[in-house]
Amino acid sequence: MSAHDMSLLGGDSMSIDSGIQVMQSIQGMDGAMALDDVDLFGDPVMDNALGTLPLTSRPPPSKQLQQRLDQLRARGCCQGIAWGRLGNIACVSKDGMSVDIRYMRCNPENGEWDMNDPSSSATISLVHGPPSFISLPSAGAPIVHVAWSPTTHMADLAVIDALGRISILFFPLQINRPYPMRKWDSDPVDDLHSVVGCHWLPIGNAASQSRGFLTQCSGAHWAGSEYKYNHMAQPAFGPSHPHPGRSALVCVTTNGLLRLFYQISSRHEETALELESVTAADDLITHASFCCDKPLATASKQLRVVRVGVNWGNPPSDKQVHPGSIQLRPSMKEVHVATTSWLQHGPSESTLDFSMAQLSHLLVLPSFMETSNPPTFAPAVVVTVRSYLPNETSPYDQETQSIIDRWEVLNDQAQAPHPAFEQLGPRNGAGAAPPTMTRLRKLEPVTIPKVVISMQTTTIQLGRVVCFTFSDGTVQYRDRFTMAELYNEHNTENINSPHQVGFQFDDPTPCLQVAFSPSNFAFVQVCEDNTLKLRKLHYTMGDLGSLQDVQARAVLASLTMPISFAWQQQMTFDDILAVVRPLTQHPKFTNALFKEIITLLRTVVDYSEEQQQLVDTLIRNNQLQSCLSLLNHFGFNGNFEARSFHGKFASVALNLRNIIVLIVLANHSPQKSNGVLNPLDESEVVETLVGCAEWAVSLFSWLIDSLFNLLDDPEFMALLSDQRRFQELANYLHTRNDVSVYLLLCSSTRSLLQVACRRVAGLEEISSRALTYYKTHSVTETGAALHHAYQRMYRTSSSSPVKPQDFERLLSTLGRDISTAYQRTLTAMAKSKDQTQPGATEQQQQQAQQRVELFVKSAQNRWELEMLSGANPPNIFREVLARLFTSTLTTFKALTDPAKLYFANYDLLEVNDDAKTLRARKKAGKYVDVFKRVELVAGQQQQNTQSFPPAAVTNGAQGKGGGGENVKTEAGVWGAAGVKLGGTPSLTLGLAGGGGGGSAGAGNGANGGAAVAMTQVHSPRDEGAGGAGGGHAIRWRRCVRCASVMEDIMNQRPGFTYVLAQQRKCCCGGAWALVANGALG
Repeated sequence: MSAHDMSLLGGDSMSIDSGIQVMQSIQGMDGAMALDDVDLFGDPVMDNALGTLPLTSRPPPSKQLQQRLDQLRARGCCQGIAWGRLGNIACVSKDGMSVDIRYMRCNPENGEWDMNDPSSSATISLVHGPPSFISLPSAGAPIVHVAWSPTTHMADLAVIDALGRISILFFPLQINRPYPMRKWDSDPVDDLHSVVGCHWLPIGNAASQSRGFLTQCSGAHWAGSEYKYNHMAQPAFGPSHPHPGRSALVCVTTNGLLRLFYQISSRHEETALELESVTAADDLITHASFCCDKPLATASKQLRVVRVGVNWGNPPSDKQVHPGSIQLRPSMKEVHVATTSWLQHGPSESTLDFSMAQLSHLLVLPSFMETSNPPTFAPAVVVTVRSYLPNETSPYDQETQSIIDRWEVLNDQAQAPHPAFEQLGPRNGAGAAPPTMTRLRKLEPVTIPKVVISMQTTTIQLGRVVCFTFSDGTVQYRDRFTMAELYNEHNTENINSPHQVGFQFDDPTPCLQVAFSPSNFAFVQVCEDNTLKLRKLHYTMGDLGSLQDVQARAVLASLTMPISFAWQQQMTFDDILAVVRPLTQHPKFTNALFKEIITLLRTVVDYSEEQQQLVDTLIRNNQLQSCLSLLNHFGFNGNFEARSFHGKFASVALNLRNIIVLIVLANHSPQKSNGVLNPLDESEVVETLVGCAEWAVSLFSWLIDSLFNLLDDPEFMALLSDQRRFQELANYLHTRNDVSVYLLLCSSTRSLLQVACRRVAGLEEISSRALTYYKTHSVTETGAALHHAYQRMYRTSSSSPVKPQDFERLLSTLGRDISTAYQRTLTAMAKSKDQTQPGATEQQQQQAQQRVELFVKSAQNRWELEMLSGANPPNIFREVLARLFTSTLTTFKALTDPAKLYFANYDLLEVNDDAKTLRARKKAGKYVDVFKRVELVAGQQQQNTQSFPPAAVTNGAQGKGGGGENVKTEAGVWGAAGVKLGGTPSLTLGLAGGGGGGSAGAGNGANGGAAVAMTQVHSPRDEGAGGAGGGHAIRWRRCVRCASVMEDIMNQRPGFTYVLAQQRKCCCGGAWALVANGALG
């Protein structure tokens, strides 16, 4: 297998040339000496002039900033705060003895965004603390660096101390609950092994690697009446971990050792390569930087270029092999390429230049493909920063400044020898092409009158933009080619960043360290008093005004691009939601942004054709889920506040999709070598499905009751009967905050309702079969709970006021009417625009028919999008709705009891938004568990807690089987329809605690839960407040985006674990945070 290459760059500490410093001091005295000479002449005019000169009162740099700059100069790996792609924020304490895990979350009280309460943060400590802490053995050295991996299914965190010992932790379920993956116990306790640079390799995404490129919407330009979006592509350079969902950590130590940490199954392995032979203190490396480039890597002694190849050692195979079973034996190989000095020296100058002592940052930028024809590659660039602070003891005026130095890494073809040399006789290698020579070309330096505390590439334009953060809290973006400052002028013609259309970071405050969010819409800074401060972009141009104005359209375009990129890269976009939320006060902004994103991503929203394949695609449509999540968040105003129309609609749709996925997973278990893992054999799974069924039948009943209320509403019926007033329908329903009609009209939600009807009917059949089995078989002690659960399931599904089968027939009738209206109207419109000439050939007629079908499909998707965003239904729907209310619903009324529907309890749905109901729920402290679909009460106690073995947690998180423990299931009642009921009570299965295996990196939806079958892990408990039985308050998981909650359940049954794996994220796609019972988080 061919080796992959990577880039790293390092620098050595250099002794300061004292002679040069003395000469500079003497030169700096020239100005002062000249003034003294004037003074000696006793010139009164000059004396008066000097007395009237204003004195500069520049505040001296703080002691904290001086200490931070000394840290940056001493080692290149001292980042004490980091923000991960999934939203985790790791922050090293001031004394370096612990790491706090923070996160950005939507406040459950009002929907605003801020950082979580420090009391709910997880802590990784070097000293033994409370049971909730993760304790790492201390060797007397503080933690100096933290770095998040780029993985998308779960976060990995590297924690590095001053001695170079490395621990790796992972976060499988909650954003603030880590588990150790690799401990640093076996690492040497030697400061020569301290890390001076580390880098997580990019994820080997199968889709991007197959194409060989990463794509991004990089800009928008005004095309007269709308914005057109530009896309750019960059090669997806390696190396990357062979497993598509994993990364690997590479680092360089101060003694020149390159270490590679990679994961095999549930453990981390290491391989190393010696880059430099350190024989003196001047040879010690202080800074190193990495990048993935074509065939290039750099390591430094002064500035030394080294090519490092990585061969993973996995043999090629023609068969499809599960990534988790690949055996890796990686090796690395180095080739020295080029060397230069940090500054351009004359022949008599020392190569140990004094400026090396001021080196604070080092960054290597990979080759960049420019959009020319044909495409050309710009060379890799090495960027360094040297910062200077005024000396307080100096009597001379000194300027604070940072100098940015750059080198291009050029590949030159060596010159061929003169033909005369060929006459000297044959020689080895004759006729071979001359080798490529690599050299470093120094570019013009850039001086900035500020102190740089952070330098990094941004997600904007796939690394073309370099972001600099300064000690005064300001931020600059510069072009990697010219280092010219970007986005400092207002521009609505060509947009590449929100900064160009009025977004700026608020409240600049002096700081020492910063960590940017995944989309660069926010950052957390460590202030000089060691407190954390969250800073977000905010819109500075006042009211948006009309959304048809160019400025408002520019704002929409500038936000659409980063949101779409975050969805494509499976990054959290919560930082963008926090910035956009204030703009949603504009009544139409949410709709406009929603439609702009769907249009850019070409998301399918038309599911009017009733095909099983389309239904499966709907469940797996992660982009549509993210769009609904956006609407859901913007419509959320607090846990006990009324939702907006869009928020209510999206909330119902997302929860409906979630229960369908849970029911599907419980009915489709993975095959195991020693049998079949059937979640329906476990009472906990059946009890969860009972909650899902109860929620679903409550939704059916609430929808029918809402439609009956509209049927009895004279104003609504008048809107349907009058064609001229039909355009007022949407406004009327928005005023009532009634989403029932739209849930039925939109093909996506109507299809979800039909699937839910079939699934609930299937649960009724399964429970009926199970109860029939129990009538002829005695119920054992271990099977009593399962028997009771099936009884509840049958009672819930069979006693619903609205039968799922009847409701599905109503939906099918409505769907056929809508499809007929679509086809009749749109086909006529298409044919009127594209009339085929008489005598057309058969091929021409086929082409015309294809154009008609394309027009119909495009128009359907456009109308579906309008309805999904809450716009008025098209006029062709008036007759459909009139038939539904005057005929279909009238017939359906005979099948139900309207009184039962009117007095039914719909608290489980959380759709009743009248003030009285919300006050009552707030007073009672009631919430709804989005997994079990039961009501939770803040402060509720529970006994009999249990936990999981660590092996089950680790293995399950990797998509494997868990800890390999024997788990007893209850009576073997196979619940799948069509399978003979029966089995052995108390059947012992040798199944792993992690449940069924699968790809750990699979996406959301139906496959997401099946793919990541990991063990639910033990969570710390809060002691109950004086409970008589000494119980424990169950901790909750709270979604950081929509504030939904679920219990942090503990159960090690394999089937339950398999189903629970679907809930590793909230139904809206947000991450879970572990909080105290009823706490805000």
